[in-house]
Amino acid sequence: MEQKHIDRIIEMAWEDRTPFEAIQFQFGLAEAEVIALMRRELKRSSFNLWRKRVNSGVSQKHLFKRASAVTRFRSALQRTISMNKISKR
Repeated sequence: MEQKHIDRIIEMAWEDRTPFEAIQFQFGLAEAEVIALMRRELKRSSFNLWRKRVNSGVSQKHLFKRASAVTRFRSALQRTISMNKISKR
């Protein structure tokens, strides 16, 4: 897997409102594979912080924790991202 894809998966995994299902849809990685990737790519302390956040009540990393009114993966106002830099307005 290319480094830019790994970087994007890590970025999506850190976002509270991006569910694992969105990562699976876009990159074909199941939740367990995302966890393994995060464990492999992050420092141990960063991985522990991420897992603690994902398992807390704050994160909505699982679709069943989301409100049923939320039917999209991203905001309609979100700008396109290229090479991890937000495009100019």
